[in-house]
Amino acid sequence: MELPAPLRAAVDRMLDGIALETLTKAGARLSDRYRREVRDGRLHIDDVLAAKAYLATRLPATFAAVRAALEMVADASPDFSPRTLIDAGSGPGTVLWAAADCWDDLESARMIEASDAIRDLGETLSTHAAVDVEWLKADVTLSLPSLAPADLVTLSYVLDEVPQASIAPIVTQLWALTSHTLVIIEPGTTAGWQRILAARRLLVEAGAHLVAPCPHAADCPIVTPDWCHFSRRVARSRVHRLAKQAEVPWEDEKYIFIAASRHAAEPPAARVLAPPRASSGVARLKLCRADGTAREQTFSRRDGDVFKQARRADWGDGLNLAEGDQTDGR
Repeated sequence: MELPAPLRAAVDRMLDGIALETLTKAGARLSDRYRREVRDGRLHIDDVLAAKAYLATRLPATFAAVRAALEMVADASPDFSPRTLIDAGSGPGTVLWAAADCWDDLESARMIEASDAIRDLGETLSTHAAVDVEWLKADVTLSLPSLAPADLVTLSYVLDEVPQASIAPIVTQLWALTSHTLVIIEPGTTAGWQRILAARRLLVEAGAHLVAPCPHAADCPIVTPDWCHFSRRVARSRVHRLAKQAEVPWEDEKYIFIAASRHAAEPPAARVLAPPRASSGVARLKLCRADGTAREQTFSRRDGDVFKQARRADWGDGLNLAEGDQTDGR
């Protein structure tokens, strides 16, 4: 997956003239803060150099993760085509670009970001998007500005920056602003999964319909040390590769999310939870299933059409299984 062409061109212009060594050092510091989930009262992106390092080293991967999550939402809610968006903790506007790429009908977006540096870059980048965008300065971990509800409300890669006790009030505020669907995305780590589980429980208790990735609203069947997450392969530009001192032209971004709606959705009968294992005539898939269970299931040629689905399936894909296929214990 790559950035949309207008966004990629605008980012390249912003990075033009910055010494590669400078970008690399700033990117390494930024990545370290994200990786260690540092909570020292400072914003991760607190100056222009850190913001531009984010564009070079993190934006392509976070865009890919957000875009993949929104695609699962679109698959489960085919009649949902949001016209309005509220994105909390917007960074450089990653969700704006992913949502506009996913839904052609998106008309307006209100972007909420505390960091002046990344908000200024995001505002400049958003002038190249075909959406009416308003940028607001606010720290979503403290309080949200007074806003009218939106069709789509999002929170992407933000909960990893707040204490566990702050998750409930943040999710509650965002759900109150949601007229249709709320999507929360986190890094695909064990800690990120636990934060998503906390948000999931709150939303189910609030009466929300789960849209994706879960095919059910029962308690999550995954047990530690295992955890639920997905992965998206990202094509690296030359600057992206050099700034990260990487050799291969791609990277895999692991992510986890929850999407909940005030309207019933059509989630698949099962979701693929790990890279499939296939051999001649056999496909083995780890599935989370609509009956609330999760286990590996083996499909062979005698399973007919479902075997063809299984052979084509990738990590994160939904499977449309018949009732007999769901209860097959092979």
